Amino acid sequence: MAWAIGIDLGGTAIKIAVVDTAGNMVGFERHPTMLDLGPKGTVAQIASLAGTIYSRCEPDFGRSSFAGIGLGVPGAVDASKGVLSYPPNLPGWNCFGIRDALYRELGMLGVCPGTYIAVDNDANVAAFGEAVFGAGRAFDDFMMVTLGTGVGGGIVLQRNIYRGSHGTAGEIGYLTVDYRGETVHAGVRGTVESLIGKEGISRLGRARYRKEGLTPETTGLFGPDLGLLSPRTLEVAAKAGDPVAREVWHEVGGVLGVAFAGVVALMDVRKFLVGGGVSLAADLFIGSALEQLKKSTLVSMHDGIEVIPASLGNHAGVYGAAALCFERG
Repeated sequence: MAWAIGIDLGGTAIKIAVVDTAGNMVGFERHPTMLDLGPKGTVAQIASLAGTIYSRCEPDFGRSSFAGIGLGVPGAVDASKGVLSYPPNLPGWNCFGIRDALYRELGMLGVCPGTYIAVDNDANVAAFGEAVFGAGRAFDDFMMVTLGTGVGGGIVLQRNIYRGSHGTAGEIGYLTVDYRGETVHAGVRGTVESLIGKEGISRLGRARYRKEGLTPETTGLFGPDLGLLSPRTLEVAAKAGDPVAREVWHEVGGVLGVAFAGVVALMDVRKFLVGGGVSLAADLFIGSALEQLKKSTLVSMHDGIEVIPASLGNHAGVYGAAALCFERG
């Protein structure tokens, strides 16, 4: 059975594990990303982690069945060249050839020289992980959105990643849904990420509670100055029945539904998976997302529409990175 190393590189953490073609995961680890070392130093860190887990697992899995190393990274990626551009939260990494740099570091370590290395955008990789091992297995075509600090997205068509002509397809976080809105992200007004990224949800919550007022219970959760308000504490309040928190999540779903409607109209993709850290509150907003999605599309487009939670949680990126090695041809 083939096996691969999957790596999910983030601005704060590197997640790594061995995955086999049956979907078994071994040796999952999470390490702080050493960004202060710069791109080359961080790649050296990745190579060291990959070398360690390879040496530990190779006796059990076998060298001949090793399929390679897959890597998910933030930002636009030229998957054919392994070069990333303008990665958020990775300053100084623009136009960095991470694949070739990783080849060199592995070679210097003398670990699995000449191995296949695949690199792609982290949201694409998470979507592909769901396609191969998770909730996306039921669909040929779908979009996955990741809700967390930011809002990312990956599109799968005919069970393959759709990257577009420049490798940026699926970046739903940068889709404008309120062009007259007050919130601005990366110089663009009223984007999905500005409205329902982590800070957008918190901003919406603070505005609502300043208008509606706090109860003793919500004061305890958020603090009298709302300094503790976050998507997580909003989730706790909503699940405890607080009507203001529930309305905030209803609005989060509404924004998501409008964004999904654009995808339906332009691409005729009708299945949507919701992942990322904020998706732990999915039961609070998926219903309103589906409701708004249908309100914002023609009735003739409603057939087959679904909005469901992703199933791999924080492991989707690692699964998907490994799957890049299994599905390379």
